[in-house]
Amino acid sequence: MQGTMLWFNVDKGYGFIQTEDDERLYVAHGGFQAGHKPHRRCKGRTVTFVREIAEGNASAVNVSFVERVEPPRARLRRGRTGSAL
Repeated sequence: MQGTMLWFNVDKGYGFIQTEDDERLYVAHGGFQAGHKPHRRCKGRTVTFVREIAEGNASAVNVSFVERVEPPRARLRRGRTGSAL
């Protein structure tokens, strides 16, 4: 299935995903695939997942981000002479 990450609290280790069927699914920190760890700015990103029902509650497991977002690169600062430091 595919959906959108509504929010994820890295400190508490859980968040929610909005599915294409307008269902909200709980996702825990351990529900992400290797190499797809959640971070503070994952709100609104498209994810794929498997819907799992345990003890009557639906949750998302095997969550992975569809597109890779590279962290912003640091800019070089220029010194007084105009050359890069």
